[in-house]
Amino acid sequence: MTNPTSYKTALVTGASRGIGAAICRHLGQLGIQVHAVARSADSLKAICAETGATPHVADITDTAAMEKLMGELDIDVLVNNAGAIVGLGPIETLSASDIDQMLDINLRAPLQLCRIALAGMVKRQRGHIINIGSTAGNYIFPGTSAYAAAKAGITAANRVLRYDLAGSNVRVTEISPGRVETGIYRQALNNDDSKVDALYKDMRSVHPDDIARSVVTALTMRDGVDISFMEVVPTDQAPGGHRYPSQTQQTS
Repeated sequence: MTNPTSYKTALVTGASRGIGAAICRHLGQLGIQVHAVARSADSLKAICAETGATPHVADITDTAAMEKLMGELDIDVLVNNAGAIVGLGPIETLSASDIDQMLDINLRAPLQLCRIALAGMVKRQRGHIINIGSTAGNYIFPGTSAYAAAKAGITAANRVLRYDLAGSNVRVTEISPGRVETGIYRQALNNDDSKVDALYKDMRSVHPDDIARSVVTALTMRDGVDISFMEVVPTDQAPGGHRYPSQTQQTS
């Protein structure tokens, strides 16, 4: 396929499965050379064999390693897709490690990668940052305080980036998915298949391919047009309308 964009290269994090793998497929079909980053060598090898992407086994929370990797590449498109929910429940029930991991993977690492990638993008006057956020950053989903805080931070950062980058010809997009049928909850639910399956049993969910198509939509807008925020949710999911028990009900 002839590449309809001015972008030649992309770096996608969390590329070995789920949303990241779907994004690799669609960007490859678009004619963009994809650099796929993930920690799982075997899964990464499989998706790269399928799509022609270049594999990079790396931990995105290792800032020095990512600086070295990205310093060797001219990246036109950065897709901060990697994410993790390692613990669910009221914050006092989470471990210190749970909180640190969710902040590191979902907020600190994406901001560092933006910093690294933007130096070249601004210099070349060409680039696109795509951050995969979450509706958890804008609505209340019980038991997700640390994850929600990180995703809300991404939303705030995107708004400031748009302001700071105005006039640079670098675009910034946040895609905020609702419930997507992926394995992101698996670790938090202790790999319990029945609990994971129950999340998707009674509701039509968004699929990874839907998010990948949204990425392509943002990338292929004509020059001078930026989709700054896109919320992609299941038709059957509408956050809100929560009922809160009274103190009497809680203690009875």
